[in-house]
Amino acid sequence: MKGSMSTELGIITISPEVIAKYAGSVAVECFGIVGMAAVNMKDGLVRLLKKDSLTHGIHVELTEDNRIHLDFHVIVAYGVSISAVTDNLISNVKYKVEEFSNMPVDKINVYIEGVRVID
Repeated sequence: MKGSMSTELGIITISPEVIAKYAGSVAVECFGIVGMAAVNMKDGLVRLLKKDSLTHGIHVELTEDNRIHLDFHVIVAYGVSISAVTDNLISNVKYKVEEFSNMPVDKINVYIEGVRVID
């Protein structure tokens, strides 16, 4: 489903892929986030995604009333507080995605898929 809003000049439609790409770019800027993770359900393997494939670690759902639900699969840096990192991620993403899309973010789920040591 695509998010759409009506203006006096016409209808604006936003694809979930656009929201996922923007949310992914905001997420990797957050302190303690090493990157997005792709989970291979078949093998149970987790791998770190490159910058150009950030959307694979994010699932975006748009409800009928244009509310956004986000699921993040992330890899965090070793030695950081996971609760502090996820609180920071949720607040930054919520604020910036709402500002970007002009649609409310109702729910953000964060799945920690791994820990990496940063050089």
